[in-house]
Amino acid sequence: MAETIASMRRPKRGRPPRPRESDFVTGEEFEDEEEGEDHGEAADGLAPPRSKRKREASAAAAAALEDLTLIDIVKHNGRLISHAVKRLVEDYESNPKSVLFQILTMLFEVCGARHDIYASDLHEAAVDDIVFKLAELARKGLVDDNYSSKRKDLKNFKENLVTFWDSLVLECQNGPLFDDNLFTTIKDYVVAISCTPPRVYRQVASLVGLQLVTSFISVAKTLSGQRETTQRQLNAEKKKHSDGPAVESLNKRLSITHENITYLEESMRKIFSGLFMHRYRDVDPEIRMLCIKSLGIWVVSYPSLFLQDIYLKYLGWTLNDKNAGVRRTSILALQSLYDVDDNIPSLGLFTERFYSRMIQLADDIDISVAVPAIGLIKQLLRHQLLSDDDLGPLYDLLIDEPPMIRRAIGELVYDHLIAQNCKTPSVARDGDNESSEIHISRMLHILREFSDDPVLSSYVIDDIWDDMKAMKDWKCVISMLLDETPIAELTDMDGTNLVRMLRASAKKAVGERIVLATDNRKMYYNKSQKEILENSKSDITNALMKRYPQLLRKYLPDKAKISPLIDMMMLLKLEMYSLKRQEQNFKAAIDLIVDAFFKHGDKDTLRSCIKAIAFCCTKCQADLLDYAENKLKTLEDELVLKVKTAIKEVEAGDDEYSLLVNLKRLHELQLSKPVKNDGLFEDMYRILSHLKEMDNEVKSFLLINMFLEVAWCLHAIDVENPSETSIEGLSSKQRSLFEQLYYFLVVLSNYQKEGRSTTVLSSRVCTITAEMWCLFKKSKYSSTKLKNLGYLPQLEYVQKFWKLCEQQLNISDDTEDEDANEEYIEDTNRDAVMIAAAKLLLADTVSKDYLGPEIVSHYVSHGASTTEIIKHLITALKKNANSDIAALFFEALRREHMGSCW
Repeated sequence: MAETIASMRRPKRGRPPRPRESDFVTGEEFEDEEEGEDHGEAADGLAPPRSKRKREASAAAAAALEDLTLIDIVKHNGRLISHAVKRLVEDYESNPKSVLFQILTMLFEVCGARHDIYASDLHEAAVDDIVFKLAELARKGLVDDNYSSKRKDLKNFKENLVTFWDSLVLECQNGPLFDDNLFTTIKDYVVAISCTPPRVYRQVASLVGLQLVTSFISVAKTLSGQRETTQRQLNAEKKKHSDGPAVESLNKRLSITHENITYLEESMRKIFSGLFMHRYRDVDPEIRMLCIKSLGIWVVSYPSLFLQDIYLKYLGWTLNDKNAGVRRTSILALQSLYDVDDNIPSLGLFTERFYSRMIQLADDIDISVAVPAIGLIKQLLRHQLLSDDDLGPLYDLLIDEPPMIRRAIGELVYDHLIAQNCKTPSVARDGDNESSEIHISRMLHILREFSDDPVLSSYVIDDIWDDMKAMKDWKCVISMLLDETPIAELTDMDGTNLVRMLRASAKKAVGERIVLATDNRKMYYNKSQKEILENSKSDITNALMKRYPQLLRKYLPDKAKISPLIDMMMLLKLEMYSLKRQEQNFKAAIDLIVDAFFKHGDKDTLRSCIKAIAFCCTKCQADLLDYAENKLKTLEDELVLKVKTAIKEVEAGDDEYSLLVNLKRLHELQLSKPVKNDGLFEDMYRILSHLKEMDNEVKSFLLINMFLEVAWCLHAIDVENPSETSIEGLSSKQRSLFEQLYYFLVVLSNYQKEGRSTTVLSSRVCTITAEMWCLFKKSKYSSTKLKNLGYLPQLEYVQKFWKLCEQQLNISDDTEDEDANEEYIEDTNRDAVMIAAAKLLLADTVSKDYLGPEIVSHYVSHGASTTEIIKHLITALKKNANSDIAALFFEALRREHMGSCW
């Protein structure tokens, strides 16, 4: 039985909506419904309680359908399309010309033409003449763009238009579709309109023509199934009787079915040659996308006709389209094509011709193209249509910036090189067939390419981590590091990469980033995600608890491995040591970390040691907390003693290496906490004053440690009730440090020797001077009890400061010194110097009249990063009402001009 009113309405909560004319059933349904109800009354003897109401509603719907034109139905009443199409097909038998006129009129109207074409015009005039009239209407502006309209009542226009033509083809498959009149005429008009200049005509005609082919394919597939069934029946009947009425009937049916399929395929070819071959390169990218998307559907759904190179080449050609949307559509079409295993034998020549372009698209400028292109390459690998040599350029994308591309390449690398699943149709995930050791070994082989740069290694690990479960097999990784696995013994490089992988994987498992995000947004987790992260942290702690001291002890002498291992302490749940009664293992780990602190002098290891011990001092409980705090106090006392001893040794004429290393250790310790000492500041001041020929790096670390002590002393003073002793002590240290800084401002600005070590010292002097001026800004303390600490630099020193800054800004990046340490390069490069100078302006520490124009005059003179710093400075100054930006710019231009003249 046909649909009832209730079934046609969309169910809603609350009060039901008022009935609309478009929601009512048609007259056909009314007739069917009456028949069904009469039958029910005869059978059951009871009439449905609402049958009269339904009949009345159906009658009203039938009347409403009579009043609606096809264009109204397509625009606003999509639910009535199927009923309208049925009515058209029924009327076609008695009045084909009228129905053809209605359909063509609707076609013209959906194109937006405000035409005055009548039935007699269609029957008498040629197709080209009618289409020319439509084009003239567009030239005069008598066209409504329904296709691209944003009107709310037309939001389903395209969908309804496609549904209409699909329904018409399917409804006509048992008659008018093959009468060589209705659809032949429609095809002629659609093709002709698709070649007209007005864009909206081409858009609508392309949509209609492409949908006709898609619908023809649906009918052809149905007929193909009927043909196969008829052929089987015929073969079976021939086995019984070689001749007879049944055989004759089946032969006739088979012949008719074959003729109909041939007719449909010929119709498809005509639309392809008349419409597709012109519109796939239309100036409108939306039309091009529509063509390629349709061709992809045709090839997959009807390969017997379209899976040929004469059609496939269009998918290959559009891989080079200038529009990213078209390229992406072509890739998606190819993905659906290669996804069918039966298609692969027919794609050999096509793949050979276009595979290089597919690989290039993995590095497309548009991410929406690059990501599916990588997926397409993955399919080619699965079918063994690419060699490993073809993939070389792709591996560089593992360290590309967009995370989506890196993630897609990581998935490809995992499947092809680690799990090696690309050669099998079904991708098996990690751990199904091979052990974690083998997968980790393959991962280490990849990481060898990036072993010189830990940052790049982190990128690779981040890309593959989600797919590779073996990376989360903590026990396996630890066993490999302790040489307890039967797999081949690790090389030194592999050991370093495995330690880095352990740390990076553990960070990912507990929710930390190992690659900086471009948007710099904070990561948020819901309750269930937090539980997963806590469980991961527990798993890591359980795996490491007993083995952690063994790992630290084994790799203690190796500075490349010990730092990542020490970082693991901050990823553990320290309370589990007490719960599991593993206090001795915790104490052993802390002891080894302290040993590492005094054994190594590189920044990474020292910083890791301090962070790990400080973490234990805040996260441990009870006895373990006391043990960690005592260890930190012992470390502090021992370090101060070592620094003092080293100073005395240098003063006595010994080598400066011990002093340099211990000053680095002191620097890292003071970055996290104040260091209690007795006279250490005076010792550092004395050696700086007396030994002017010391290495520049030693001098820079003496200055930075003196500054950190001054900063901690200021932090410790009670601003409300400061003691005279503390103020006097800090004031003395302040004067001593300024004395040394001003000495170096003068000496270094006249120092001609170039080299990285000189650059480091000069940069340190600039940054520390700026920090001291900001720290003791006079206006900050003028109304407090610390006003004696306030300081305002004289213009003479500001000029010397800027002279040294300029000297650093003008140093070439190629300046090198083999003996200089590059560890603190980010703290001593030209960007750090420019930031220090800009900070003085933003904090109103010095007058803007001199320093402001000097800084701005260096805009775009020292590279992109320095330019960006000055740009941010100008933006901040504009927000300050007291800043005269126009005067600042004018003075900056004047000074730059004068400088260029000199």
